[in-house]
Amino acid sequence: MDAEAASRLITAAADVAFVMDGAGVIRDMAFGSEDLATASGGRRSWLDRTLLDSAAEDSRAKVTDMLDEAARGGSSRWRHLNLRTGEGITLPVMCSASRVGSRTVIFGRDLRQLASLQQRLVEAQQAMEREYARLRQAETRYRLLFQMTAEPVLVLDATTLRVLEANLAADRIFGAEPSFLAAFAEADRARVDALLAAVRSAGQAEERRALLAASGRAVLVSASLLRQERASLFLVRLSYIQPEAPPESAEVQARLAEFVESTPDAFVLTDETGRILTANPAFIDLAQLPTEAAALNQPLSRFLGRQAVEMEVLMAQVRGRGPVRLFRTALRGDHGTEAEVEVSATPVVDHGEPCFGFTIRDVGPRAATAAPPGADLPAAAGQLTELVGRVPLKELVREATDVIEKLAIEAALELTKDNRASAAEMLGLSRQSLYVKLRRYGIGDPGPEEEN
Repeated sequence: MDAEAASRLITAAADVAFVMDGAGVIRDMAFGSEDLATASGGRRSWLDRTLLDSAAEDSRAKVTDMLDEAARGGSSRWRHLNLRTGEGITLPVMCSASRVGSRTVIFGRDLRQLASLQQRLVEAQQAMEREYARLRQAETRYRLLFQMTAEPVLVLDATTLRVLEANLAADRIFGAEPSFLAAFAEADRARVDALLAAVRSAGQAEERRALLAASGRAVLVSASLLRQERASLFLVRLSYIQPEAPPESAEVQARLAEFVESTPDAFVLTDETGRILTANPAFIDLAQLPTEAAALNQPLSRFLGRQAVEMEVLMAQVRGRGPVRLFRTALRGDHGTEAEVEVSATPVVDHGEPCFGFTIRDVGPRAATAAPPGADLPAAAGQLTELVGRVPLKELVREATDVIEKLAIEAALELTKDNRASAAEMLGLSRQSLYVKLRRYGIGDPGPEEEN
């Protein structure tokens, strides 16, 4: 076989081939594909360099072992090497060396595609682990909430009515009962069974009144149907119609008030319009106020929310659908600092007047500067989507449109340094249309052009 035929054979047998002299210097080489030749910088990046100098730090010992093995036995085992070109490009190559007379031929197989697949596999594994950790944290939170709620809540097998899970309040009632229906008065068991049958067939049913057999207390029984894999489950909740007054209620209320005052999480009670009625010391510290009196009768939106629209969205959700949990926003201190917080809110009744309670938890370091307008648009939109199924589509779309429109106008004014003519041009509006929207959303003070 002549030299040209041998060269073609070597090129066909490997993605890249190096021919080295006795000193280990690369004197000739060939690429099996134009793509690899381009990626490695071509022949000029390799010729007249030793293979040891071309290897990455973690591969130099492998190169020495491979060449020694070839010198002793004529050929070597395949080894994974990371080779660097003269331009600093690193190529993963599976190499084997063969001794041919006074020269050594290195056969290499391109591992770039395999390395890319391995990297994607590692990234996918890391993403799965992060998602699994997030799901475990969510499960822990909901299990804690499930156990802490004062109302009895149970999960039943829809076929046998066997209790699968129960919180502490339900365990006190159903823990010693042989079956779910046995916990109710005999006269009411058929009514509760009919409720579950209606839920099983229609997916929902109106709550029914029943008496507990052990205590004789009246409860409202409500149920919903759950699907888990191929099994059907009932989620049952009992609401006491006339709760028993706890013993020493004054002492219990005093302890609860003491807990609210000493808890590290901020607690605020507002009236129906969002003005602060009372706040605990943790909120006073977080808002950087001297005393509680400085917070009384102030709108909570003065401190809570990067944009005023965030507080409007939060209040709308509490009014429309009840308790809201883990609403992510920011709390601004009276001296200009800002803290990332999570807010839980619920409607309450204080002496017959509707109020709103807010629990605010600091979840991150205080930011030195305020977030740019519009930065929280995805979060606000995410909160609006939770109203799907509870608010008519027309109202939901109108509210979402108002939120986006207001944020866009505020962002344009921020970018143009409050130059309304430039902001109108940026938004594609006439000046008159912009002034109308500014008045509608209460943004800024009327300018002289607007008054005209």
